[in-house]
This record gives sequence, C-alpha cells and structure tokens, in this order.
Amino acid sequence: MKYGTKKISKARLEKWPNPCPDRDYTIDISFPEFTCVCPRSGYPDFATIRINYVPDKYIVELKSLKLYLNKFRDRDISHESAANEIFDSLNKALKPRRLEVVGDFNPRGNVKTSIRVSTDQ
Repeated sequence: MKYGTKKISKARLEKWPNPCPDRDYTIDISFPEFTCVCPRSGYPDFATIRINYVPDKYIVELKSLKLYLNKFRDRDISHESAANEIFDSLNKALKPRRLEVVGDFNPRGNVKTSIRVSTDQ
C-alpha cells in the first residue's frame, strides 16, 4: 500500500483547542479537489467542499481534515449523503457555535448540484 493511501485509510478528524474561545470568529475552509463516486452510475463526481464555522472550544486540524475528505474519493455516495456526512462528522467532533458545509458539485449530464447543510436551518 502506498504512503498516501495508507494515511487516507487511517484518517480521523483531529481537533485542537481553540486559541480564542472567548471570541466569535469565522473559519472558512475550501477543499476544491473533492471526489466521490456516483452510487448509481459509478462515474466520478467532483466538487468543491466549503466549510464555514464559528468554533467554540475546538478547531479542526487541517491535515486531518484533508485526509478525512480524501477518504470519500473511492466511495459510492450521493451528493446529498456526502455533504450531510461531512457536516455530521464536523459537528460531532467540534461542537461549533455555527457550522455550514456546502458541497458544490461540478456539472455532470448538464446538471449542477449544490448541497448546503447548516446549523441555521
């Protein structure tokens, strides 16, 4: 097994203490190379995952997030399920004051999909 494949297979979200827990501030993260596999056709899906959150006690460690998101690359999963699973994982690990995850999927078959999951809904 190659180094990267091994690291991705063992990936877990890691959290760090928020250095400024007494202040509300926003963290914006963009992951423009997200991939997964359509569970119906088997074709690859490509997206930009955008994460926007206001941390409470914890922030996400970025390398662990990158590896976690790369775990989706060979998974058969719908756009909706992927965005919701990412949201649930981050929400559970960080318990942020506010969280939004957007899966902005590239067009396929002339259809573009964007999935937004938020604590504000």
